[in-house]
Amino acid sequence: MQNNSKSTRRKFLRNTLTLAAGSSLITPSLFGAPSILKYYNKPNSKFNGVQIGVITYSFRSMEDQSAEATLKYILDCGINAIELIGDPAETFAGRPENTLNRSVYFGLMKKNKSGAISDNEAKELAEIQANQAVYNAKVTEWRKNADMKKFEKFRKMYNDAGVQIYAFKPRNTFGKNNSDADIDWGMKTAKVLGASHVTVEHPSNDATTLRLGNFAKKHRIYIAYHGHEQQTPTLWDTALEQSKYNALNLDLGHFVAAGNTAPLEIIKTKHEHIKSMHLKDRQTPEHGKGNLVWGSGDTPLTGALELMKDKNYTFPGTIELEYDIPQGSNAVAEVQKCVEFCKNALK
Repeated sequence: MQNNSKSTRRKFLRNTLTLAAGSSLITPSLFGAPSILKYYNKPNSKFNGVQIGVITYSFRSMEDQSAEATLKYILDCGINAIELIGDPAETFAGRPENTLNRSVYFGLMKKNKSGAISDNEAKELAEIQANQAVYNAKVTEWRKNADMKKFEKFRKMYNDAGVQIYAFKPRNTFGKNNSDADIDWGMKTAKVLGASHVTVEHPSNDATTLRLGNFAKKHRIYIAYHGHEQQTPTLWDTALEQSKYNALNLDLGHFVAAGNTAPLEIIKTKHEHIKSMHLKDRQTPEHGKGNLVWGSGDTPLTGALELMKDKNYTFPGTIELEYDIPQGSNAVAEVQKCVEFCKNALK
């Protein structure tokens, strides 16, 4: 019954979004639901020349992870541009079903990262990761013959609703152990989706960035390396020298949590190579490195947004929701708050 319920809900969302995006014959009385009215006008999260987007990973806690539901979350936030995690597009295109319990997995990963994981939990995490390795192999096989027309259909659904895909981040695609076929598929699919760049965690391995840079040149699409607490002002220098298609997916919050001083300087010095920048509010190491509600941490978010506006930087700022969601709220409501923060900062 649960699967049937989800299927019905997705069908409703698909039909509603298609009608709202493409029909000129709709009248409010057709639905009788004020929440639908926002879809008549295309979303706009470009404020004073600065494009604000969101990575769809921000909605990972929402129950329905389908393409249609994810689009509704984006529209509910008034956002018109995104960095797309691969899952919604790939499942839409027929990827084999993943039985992963996301809440359990992310909870164990969080405990493991903080060092608070028990022995039994560590064993459970290892079993999940082993199962995921088997699943990833199945996905690699599926991708070899995946129908690109379905990704074109996905792009059209999002574009018709007013949402552009500027970056694509498929899972298990651009790592040092991935095959040439995986990398080719990821970059080809990104172009079909309309993305200007793909994103991947910086591998801290020069051979890997050289390899990926060569693939990026072949496909004429940028590959932007995301950083966590390994970020330094010089982290990307070798990759940038290796290929003009190697670029930055700077994460300003992690950059601050890594203990780097003058975080706005890296934006100024690397802006020509930044294809998108993740926005979150983290603390410095002295204050505990916390990931906090925007405006309460040490990351100069307002200063960064003002700099983007004043210097006419064209790369988007990407909201990445990683602080704990308050009780009684959800990811959509919190991303809405982040959008409002950006809007106010860019007045």
